[in-house]
Amino acid sequence: MEVIAKSNRHTKGLLCRCATLFVIGAAMLPLSGCMTGGFDFLSDSKVDRSVATGTVPQTPPSTDTLSDEMTVRNAVTSADIQRMAGQPLPWANSSTGSAGVIDTIVENNDQGQVCRQFRTTRHSYAGIAKFYGKTCLVGGGNWQLLSFQPEG
Repeated sequence: MEVIAKSNRHTKGLLCRCATLFVIGAAMLPLSGCMTGGFDFLSDSKVDRSVATGTVPQTPPSTDTLSDEMTVRNAVTSADIQRMAGQPLPWANSSTGSAGVIDTIVENNDQGQVCRQFRTTRHSYAGIAKFYGKTCLVGGGNWQLLSFQPEG
């Protein structure tokens, strides 16, 4: 009797080699996309010079923000700093629903101009944030808010 069937040793080796080649080929296929453009990274023939970056234009403050700024300015300028003696000063704006606490007011007389620097919180529909600002006494006894910036 003669055995005509091949042994498993010959078929397994061929199957394993084919599977290995398939896996390597599949892994190399995505990398071929990186090579098709060529090595022209030193030439600027394909650089789009019409695209330019710049700063993002600042949007003007909303009416709610302006209203809150004026409410804080009024609270800071009408505060009696000596009577406060470091105590926090609450404020609220009924037209926007915002409120906060002014925890620091420092008055100074820079070059003959009375100014008050302050720190406050603002609780609004947008969340809770800390701000610092400066308001100065200008002609006619009016106070002008010079800055009102988020802390950070």
